Amino acid sequence: MKSPLSSFRPRLARALALVTMALVATSMVACSLSRESVAKRTFLLEPTPPPMATVQKLTSLRVGLVNVAAPYRGKAFVYRQGELKYEADFYSEFFVSPAAMLSEVTARALSAANVFRRTVPPGASDPADYVLDGFASELYGDMREPAKPVAAVAITYYLSPSNALSPNVVWTREYRQRAPAAAATPDAFAQAMNVALSAILADLARDLAAAELAK
Repeated sequence: MKSPLSSFRPRLARALALVTMALVATSMVACSLSRESVAKRTFLLEPTPPPMATVQKLTSLRVGLVNVAAPYRGKAFVYRQGELKYEADFYSEFFVSPAAMLSEVTARALSAANVFRRTVPPGASDPADYVLDGFASELYGDMREPAKPVAAVAITYYLSPSNALSPNVVWTREYRQRAPAAAATPDAFAQAMNVALSAILADLARDLAAAELAK
């Protein structure tokens, strides 16, 4: 015949196990609630307007699309860690896609510089004499030298008559800028990219103003 104590021990062990499991679950929930969630940070480049052109062209321009190389096409910031090593920062990103952002700031810069009689922004259907497209081959934070982080931006622009039946590039130029970042942080890289892009757009406006184009 079993003693009352022998039948009580298994029930006590089960009860203690259930209490322990409840305490562990409660602790995990409390930790998850108290842990600070990592929020994404978004950035939008706002380049400095280039200087006004001394002579305005009588032709009009429509800015098309500035395509972006595949590694930098997404909104996440990209850091170059080595010759073949890149890293995406999914917690720091552009507010809009790089292609849309670069296309719009290009149109705003040329309009502010008053290079053409009229500058039509991307997506608008207004007719124009020329179309300006582009391709950004670099848009990243370079961390290969940890003590000297820099932002790398490179864009090639292509100008074509809008009424051409086949591709007919009448003017093209590649622009490359590397701007030092104050630190290897998303904020510093965004500021440095803005400086690099401002320099590129100033050079673009100057060169287009000096280009000999058919009227």
